[in-house]
Amino acid sequence: MEWTIALFWTGLVTVLYAYIGYGIIIWLIAKLRPAPKTTLQAPAHWPETTLIIAAYNEEDFIREKIENTLNLNYPKEKLNVFVVTDGSTDRTPEIVRDFPGLRLFHEDSRRGKIHAVNRIMPFVKTETVIFCDANTFLNKDAIQNIVRHYADPKVGGVAGEKRIMKQDAEGAPAAGEGLYWKYESFLKRKDSEVYSVMGAAGELFSVRTALFEAPDENMVIEDFYMSMRIVARGYRFIYEPEAYAEETASATVADEWKRKVRISAGAFQAMGRLMYLLNPFRYGVVTFMYFSHRVLRWTFAPIALPVVLITSALLARYGIVYLLAFLGQIAFYSLALLGHVLRTKAITIKGFFVPYYFTVMNLSVFAGFVRHLRGRQSVVWEKAARAKKQSASA
Repeated sequence: MEWTIALFWTGLVTVLYAYIGYGIIIWLIAKLRPAPKTTLQAPAHWPETTLIIAAYNEEDFIREKIENTLNLNYPKEKLNVFVVTDGSTDRTPEIVRDFPGLRLFHEDSRRGKIHAVNRIMPFVKTETVIFCDANTFLNKDAIQNIVRHYADPKVGGVAGEKRIMKQDAEGAPAAGEGLYWKYESFLKRKDSEVYSVMGAAGELFSVRTALFEAPDENMVIEDFYMSMRIVARGYRFIYEPEAYAEETASATVADEWKRKVRISAGAFQAMGRLMYLLNPFRYGVVTFMYFSHRVLRWTFAPIALPVVLITSALLARYGIVYLLAFLGQIAFYSLALLGHVLRTKAITIKGFFVPYYFTVMNLSVFAGFVRHLRGRQSVVWEKAARAKKQSASA
């Protein structure tokens, strides 16, 4: 009985801390003891920078993506645009060639995004480089809002914000993913205010070119690993919510599942290579933030969920607290099951799909762990389909 009670409370505290408690704590720390702020001003002369767009079979998006890029509010002569389309078998390279101001890099062989990026990085001669995906659309001032941070020599990189485009009525992928990224953006903002972002998203981020370390070409989530390596070297990775990349949600839950499993498999690979960050005597607050925001989410919290469910069921007859905990979980997972049944329906109440998306997200961690153990996650992956865009992004 003592072990069952101990497991219940340990699991419950782990879940509450990982998904709610850390957010409250990092908000309080940011409010009471924020990192030193520097005054951000537009430089008298904007520096030259390079924007890299990695595209694989993006003929449905690439023309609009390029038009969006060419309309960004940054001096045209100071923005070098590189588009790498390795392995594309559709019209993506041909469409890029319609825009002579861009520099196209293409190889017929397909060896994954990180190989393509590593291949063209030697051609980058600017002090900073910005990475973004081909199926995302940037706000007009995104480049300016990123580049201005590099006036501070302690800044090694800048993470933009990922946003999911709003739809009139949303199914499970759009509603769940949109709410997830809003909360994730809140955490990143507070992490950055305290010290540094704990990992950038590949949709939009930037680094000082001199700090770029070519990741091994078998790295699955190279954006996360690359940004954490810069943090490990003592630089801050700033979060800039006014530089954002918008994209549509995954077309179906199956597509979102495929994406989540890949990310989870890559997370275990990255955590294995970043074990040294768990040394608080060397990395201090970085260890606390990295463990709380990332490691817990990808390890102990998903394990704690079934532990809390099983132990609360065993303890339900011994106290009202355990009974309420068990019934609350039954209600939550019943809503998740209902969300699964209605996953293709367009529902205006976004919160309806939260239990379903939360459950799918945590189940994908187990699937990703198995894939990682088997060594079956390739960097060359079939991308998840995205929903059609209803209207153009700013």
